[in-house]
Amino acid sequence: QVQLVESGGGLVQAGGSLRLSCAASGRTFSRNVMAWFRQAPGKEREFVARISRRGGNVYYADSADSVKGRFTISGDNAQNTVSLQMNSLKPEDTAVYYCAAGLYETRLLQDYDYWGQGTQVTVSS
Repeated sequence: QVQLVESGGGLVQAGGSLRLSCAASGRTFSRNVMAWFRQAPGKEREFVARISRRGGNVYYADSADSVKGRFTISGDNAQNTVSLQMNSLKPEDTAVYYCAAGLYETRLLQDYDYWGQGTQVTVSS
């Protein structure tokens, strides 16, 4: 079992920054990939970014409302934490952000089998 706990969400004005953190505990070595997903009201949960514990490979969503260039994912294997630095936030970034752990380097929701409870990020215009 892997337990994930997110923190760092809140209310911020457009153009501002937030840093989300995810603390992992339990059998963390059993899962190679840590990722961030988000779910806005009335929308499906979507992939944001991922990082591999072995090798540190990172990948960001390349959708129309791309976070690439604004968000940075990083990990600390010694501390079993993964962070998401979010800069130049936009109102459309408003969502509940979830930390997830999985075996494979994918962006598919179903490939991640451990999830945190989520943290709310609200960006005001």
